[in-house]
Amino acid sequence: MFNKVVLVGNLTRDIELRYIQSGTAVGSTGMAVNRKFNVNGERRDETCFIDITFFGRQAEVANQYLNKGSKVLIEGRLKFDTWQDQNGQNRSKHSVVVENMEMLGGQQNQGGFIKDGNEPNYANNGYSTNMYNQNREYNQNSGGFNREFNQNNNYSQNRSYNQKQMDSEPYQEKVPEIDIDADIKYDNKPTKSNFDSGTENEEIPF
Repeated sequence: MFNKVVLVGNLTRDIELRYIQSGTAVGSTGMAVNRKFNVNGERRDETCFIDITFFGRQAEVANQYLNKGSKVLIEGRLKFDTWQDQNGQNRSKHSVVVENMEMLGGQQNQGGFIKDGNEPNYANNGYSTNMYNQNREYNQNSGGFNREFNQNNNYSQNRSYNQKQMDSEPYQEKVPEIDIDADIKYDNKPTKSNFDSGTENEEIPF
């Protein structure tokens, strides 16, 4: 089974660093991720909060360079945690175990994708580069008709993408900053969402 999560957002609290009996460092914090969507022609913002955990040398690096409000890209796996609260009630939540991370923004940006203590350039491993190479190889092995079709198709996609970028630029300038202090503690009673009441309208992704 494939379990991979990639998130870009801001930390909602400082790293809580500790060491387990084996001597391995464990760093815990929360992350806020913003999403923009369209409901019946109205543009809205939604913020998702999720706990993340670093291990080993990566936890120590995160504790040294990251703090509340830091912007970071993480890649990891989704984990389901269960426990009992002080009242004996069974509780659960999803969290992310960080496998790789890249510090973003300001002087914190070291330009590296940190994995197991190494810092290779994440840009060299980008999905866009791999996709470009695959398409180039495919086009070279195809006949003239396929090449012409791909060129026309790419032109249409690029034109659509550029128009989409132009339409979204004015809105991007007015996007509010994420309120990282709105992080909800998991031991609080969850509030009822719009989905529970069945009033949520159909969402149209950008």
